[in-house]
Amino acid sequence: MTESPLVELDGVGVRIGSTQILRDVDLEVDAGEVVGLFGANGAGKTTALRLMATLIRPAQGTGRVLGADLTSPERYDVRRRIGMIGHTPGIFPELTLVENLLYAARVAGVPSERAGEALSAVGLGGAADRLAGASSHGMQRRTEFARELMIDRSLLLLDEPHSALDRDAVDLVEGLIARTAAEGGAVVVVSHDRDRINKIASRTVELAGGTLS
Repeated sequence: MTESPLVELDGVGVRIGSTQILRDVDLEVDAGEVVGLFGANGAGKTTALRLMATLIRPAQGTGRVLGADLTSPERYDVRRRIGMIGHTPGIFPELTLVENLLYAARVAGVPSERAGEALSAVGLGGAADRLAGASSHGMQRRTEFARELMIDRSLLLLDEPHSALDRDAVDLVEGLIARTAAEGGAVVVVSHDRDRINKIASRTVELAGGTLS
């Protein structure tokens, strides 16, 4: 029996206020896939990721992520299995780096000792007690990668993950992508770096005029 796709979008449209951002979007993402998502600035790529992260409800069409209907309360039940790293680091500036991971571990229900292990894995073991708000952009991004290493995700959504990273951090990103896919999850990566994404993606899609091609 064929497993259901982890992402199923059928004729999906998204409106933000009075503006139609996405229209008639059809997309399926299977377990083990790495899908590159390209498009011009303002094409709706980040909106598409937020939709797949269950943070936005579709205005038209039908959508399911990890089996949950995007228009029903069941979408809240799968959020712990979805990881998203956006343009700007999504961590709490008033907490230390390790406190950010301890909070994420508690929400995800994973052992707290993984927090320190994950920080060490991304080269931040010696900076665990540094305030996130006083840390460099690169350190904040590495902390996000540590969070995703710490928590086993079924779906990983990345928005320009290679931006402004050094070589070691780029290797961390690509290792995280490979691990997620190898363990039966799926990854959707938004990027302007077509050459890099073409090397790691199973396939790529283009978003133009609010519709995928």
